Amino acid sequence: MSHRRPTAAHGDKQVARRMPVCCSARYNLAALALLGFFMLYALRVNLSVALVDMVNSTSGERVNSNVSVCPDHSVSPSVLHNSTGKKYDWDADTQGWILGSFFYGYILTQIPGGYIAGKFGGKLLLGFGILGTSVLTLLTPLAADLGAGYLIAVRALEGFGEGVTFPAMHAMWSSWAPPLERSRLLSLSYAGAQLGTVVSLPLSGLICYYMDWIYVFYLFGALGVLWFILWFFLVSDTPQSHRTISDSEREYILSTLKHELSKDTHVPVWDMMKSLPLWTIIVAHFSYNWTFYTLLTLLPTYMKEILRFNAQENGFLSALPYFGCWLCMITTGLVADFMREKLNFSTVVVRKIFNTLGMIGPAIFLLAAGYTGCNYTLAVVFLTLSTTLGGFSMSGYNINHLDIAPSFAGLLLGITNTFATVPGMVGPVIAKVLTHDNTVEQWQIVFYIAAAINIFGAIFFAAFASGSVQEWAIRTNKARGS
Repeated sequence: MSHRRPTAAHGDKQVARRMPVCCSARYNLAALALLGFFMLYALRVNLSVALVDMVNSTSGERVNSNVSVCPDHSVSPSVLHNSTGKKYDWDADTQGWILGSFFYGYILTQIPGGYIAGKFGGKLLLGFGILGTSVLTLLTPLAADLGAGYLIAVRALEGFGEGVTFPAMHAMWSSWAPPLERSRLLSLSYAGAQLGTVVSLPLSGLICYYMDWIYVFYLFGALGVLWFILWFFLVSDTPQSHRTISDSEREYILSTLKHELSKDTHVPVWDMMKSLPLWTIIVAHFSYNWTFYTLLTLLPTYMKEILRFNAQENGFLSALPYFGCWLCMITTGLVADFMREKLNFSTVVVRKIFNTLGMIGPAIFLLAAGYTGCNYTLAVVFLTLSTTLGGFSMSGYNINHLDIAPSFAGLLLGITNTFATVPGMVGPVIAKVLTHDNTVEQWQIVFYIAAAINIFGAIFFAAFASGSVQEWAIRTNKARGS
């Protein structure tokens, strides 16, 4: 069977070539979404760095007690580490629950968020989700002072607010993204998550090192409130309701989507439950997130306890993999659309190619990182390559919801992300339990588990993914006999 698809969309391609990108409403939306997801992940990951500085190093953990752990190699900095910040006696298990608590709130609002965004629009849902998380971030130092239980509760509430954001954005893109621009528009907007990680990790490390960890939460919380003001006044749910979009761009977007969107307000729940393409995305999303969340929450700990980098080095080196992933997402989004538009590759072939690269590659280099011993440079290189290659999957499973059911993209992402949040809930807890002594061998087990799950997800997606709009996703009221 040929990997190329027919050129029925030739007219749309011609319009797309003439439709300007600069200052267009759809790319302005992508830019503001990029800033929004920048804040989303900055607010999410700053605790991973701050927690290293919040915890008393003598809080009952057997830190670096095994001879196989690497020796300290950090060069003594000219400016001493500020140590005035409060310290808490939280053991490894408590830290695992603190890091994982975010996802206990996050999992609850995925499906409701997708449903509400599909019915009423995603603009305010996404905006208030990030605003609420920002306000709670400002309250984090107070919660930590009150006790671990309060901090866990605040982090769970932050997750509750952030849970609606990705489904809401997917719902908005179902009305804004022309099919042949999906990869680049979604990659651009969601790349903000990686960029937020890139900036938040080293900046949080610097703040912890030179100032006090409490300012990590005050800074990012305030920036989140500022973003919400911009989002509220500059963004619209659909091209039809946008105040400054040109007539030609509005017509272009609507014309490219007219055969893909359902006129039915009914949600085909039973058809969704039976849909193999949807279950394929669920498996891939769950598998990818296991590795992603394991590194996202625990990489700073690994950098400190195994590779023995100080807080200042830790933030920069923990951010390096996500800088690579950000570049990869931006680049591969352009390449994926080029393959579809100019080389006539079918949607499903493009999705499978990019998803395989984005899941098998990270698994290989994650395993390799566990066998670098105390070669600090090689360990950082392999961890960076592992996370960087994960950026390919943005043009794989991560966009596939819009391929198979654009009218229900927000709801579908809510469904798949509900399953994919489980790794964030249990992954850090399991990893902390497995690494009580912080030995290289214990961390190898963590990496083995993550790599095996990633490889399974890649194989499953390659076998069963679809790139076509499903019949149940475009069925009209008339076709249903109502």
